[in-house]
Amino acid sequence: MGALDLRRLRAVIFDTDGVVTDTARVHAAAWKTVFDGFLRGRSAPFDVRDDYLRHVDGRPRLDGVRGFLASRDITLPEGGPGDEPGAPTVHGLGRAKDALFVRQVTRDGVAAFPSTVALLHELRRRGCRTAVVSASRHCRLVVSSAGLIHLFDVLVDGADAARLGLPGKPDPALFLEAARLLEVAPAGAAVVEDALPGVQAARSGGFGLVVGVDRSGSQAERLRRAGADVVVPDLADLDVTGRVPMRPR
Repeated sequence: MGALDLRRLRAVIFDTDGVVTDTARVHAAAWKTVFDGFLRGRSAPFDVRDDYLRHVDGRPRLDGVRGFLASRDITLPEGGPGDEPGAPTVHGLGRAKDALFVRQVTRDGVAAFPSTVALLHELRRRGCRTAVVSASRHCRLVVSSAGLIHLFDVLVDGADAARLGLPGKPDPALFLEAARLLEVAPAGAAVVEDALPGVQAARSGGFGLVVGVDRSGSQAERLRRAGADVVVPDLADLDVTGRVPMRPR
């Protein structure tokens, strides 16, 4: 088991999809639908256990399109935000995936991982501040749909990244912005991530503890190589010790 020692950590920053909410599979399914339609007659189908984890997971949407297409030696024009969803451009494919994801979340709602919810309650009971971070612009929709928005002091997502000009993961900018809003130095915060770019971002950002979550059972070694201090299959396996000291008034 891994441990969060709140005598030295004052805050915990959570990735959203696959860590807080069971939405990584929704993202992956939407990507597969879009890419398989585009790839028909061009290349092999999109593999949600390999292509998604290697090239798309944890990255901003357009970076995911570019990265996956590059892995298949396919070049498309960038296009622009006004492109029709599904148009053969980077923006067109990205918009098609976005529309599918929002449609499914709006129709079916969002499930949270019970162990994450339990951990959030335990952290807050012990005086620990919490943040939720995502490269997606739909983080607030997802976390609100799961009924968890009240458990986070700070939310930083793709809309904030666009507004502030922050690069996406594996750059640590999103996590560093969350730490700034939490008023804690990176060394005094833990990051919980399930994607390789997110773990790389947390490590390069100088965070005090980087926790990798390997729900599939296939990523543990990759997460460690990317910089995770601890890898657990589920957050129920993460012990919490100590308590955040109260700040002097």
